[in-house]
Amino acid sequence: MDISPAALVNASMQMDQSQVAQTVQLLVLKKAMDIQASGTLSLLQALPPAILPLATSGNLGTQVNTTA
Repeated sequence: MDISPAALVNASMQMDQSQVAQTVQLLVLKKAMDIQASGTLSLLQALPPAILPLATSGNLGTQVNTTA
């Protein structure tokens, strides 16, 4: 099986281009998530304190346990 140098260069360039495209897509996704997070934070901060009571002391309601 003989592979020409031009075919190898072509394959390498395509891999580089797809890697760049994936990196750009990931950066766009992160930016969209940041924008959504800041919008959500703004909405939560706009709520009156009576609607969103927060516990500030004690063991109940002061910690958030999450799993991914």
